Amino acid sequence: MASLFKQPSARANIRGNELYPDIKGMIKFYQTGFGVIVSVQLSELPENSVLGFHIHDGDNCKELSTHYNPRNDLHPYHAGDLPPVFSAGGYAFSAVLTNRFTVNEIVGRTVILHGLPDDFTTQPSGKSGEKIACGVIDRVAGRYPYNFD
Repeated sequence: MASLFKQPSARANIRGNELYPDIKGMIKFYQTGFGVIVSVQLSELPENSVLGFHIHDGDNCKELSTHYNPRNDLHPYHAGDLPPVFSAGGYAFSAVLTNRFTVNEIVGRTVILHGLPDDFTTQPSGKSGEKIACGVIDRVAGRYPYNFD
């Protein structure tokens, strides 16, 4: 996990929508030889909530888009299905390792935080409710496409 102490391969600045304008945070993506480490740091979340969290196909936060799902898997096996975010007093931190995508595959897509927890059952998106925050995934300048360490 030494990768978390290095510069990420990509990142997304998260901002809340007009109903949740104070939500902010950073999602960092670290390409490793085992997969991608997704590091989540958010603040000003609804207190003590559980929120759906996904990578979507869209390339901007204004348009609605579906979960990133290049293999046409059922939910919750979409490449873009990520564990929920747990708010602790309005703050959240989590990290997960996934091999469902590479950093190269997700650059330019969006990361969406939803207003409800994902039920991991309902098709196609887990009934996770409205989009309350979003960010576009950008490559970190100066990083090679892969960081196998």
